[in-house]
Amino acid sequence: MAKIGFIGLGIMGRPMAKNLMKAGHELVVYDLNEAAVKDVVAAGAKAGANNKDVAAQTDIIITMVPNSPHVKAAIFGENGVAEGAKKGSLVIDMSSIDPTVSKEVGAKLAEMGIRFMDAPVSGGEPKAIDGTLSIMVGGSEEDFKEAEPILRAMGTSVVLCGEVGAGNVTKLANQIIVALNIAAVSEALVLATKAGVNPETVYKAIRGGLAGSTVMDAKAPLMLDRKFDPGFRINLHIKDLNNALAAGHSTGVPLPLTASVMEILQALAVDGMGGLDHGAIVRFYEKLAHVEVKRG
Repeated sequence: MAKIGFIGLGIMGRPMAKNLMKAGHELVVYDLNEAAVKDVVAAGAKAGANNKDVAAQTDIIITMVPNSPHVKAAIFGENGVAEGAKKGSLVIDMSSIDPTVSKEVGAKLAEMGIRFMDAPVSGGEPKAIDGTLSIMVGGSEEDFKEAEPILRAMGTSVVLCGEVGAGNVTKLANQIIVALNIAAVSEALVLATKAGVNPETVYKAIRGGLAGSTVMDAKAPLMLDRKFDPGFRINLHIKDLNNALAAGHSTGVPLPLTASVMEILQALAVDGMGGLDHGAIVRFYEKLAHVEVKRG
């Protein structure tokens, strides 16, 4: 079993850290939120004084923070990972960030003799708790072989997607598809409702055909039940699509549908719904059509 540093004990990071300990790994953890640190320490972890201290005590360091600037601060900021990490250490960033930043971080760490992988996750808090996340990895095959058993303590699907940055490119592709799926389901069920057809019946009729999807099965029932408590917040999906659009612009790939859904999400955030689940995209269409999708 490995001695692992874990930085970032938020909604996702906390259960992920606990699953590593359940698998028998020893953890040294740090987060600005002292309550989160105390909770994970109570489960068996050791608290580090700061990011530098965590890195100094471990050979594998996982970061799970909100976005690109937070990753840079955790690794290269004052008392950051880079100050404490030994040569040959492996830093695994499991945050969902701009892939160009992953490449930048990886290159800078490589100059210091520190290895790096990006390994963003999909599945939200429920799968983080269950340890059934999908993990998309960018890095060398050698580093992946070393890290795979550790990652499998947190996820059931662990796939090497390519070199550093490929993990976050894959995650952005995932987030584009999820957002567009939710928007399509919303648009269709609002049409059904306004046309006088029971949206629940429409969902049941089409879910087994070509239109069926994991996204529809996850979100349509929640729309029909008017349940918009966050599994994955609109504000977080805005962050991911911002990164997707930035990646598209930097690589010369127009993303017109992504941009359209981004504006829907922005409108919902302006309307005070940024903290709701992204299934609340249906509420944007409902407002336009003056109907409400619900069970008959």
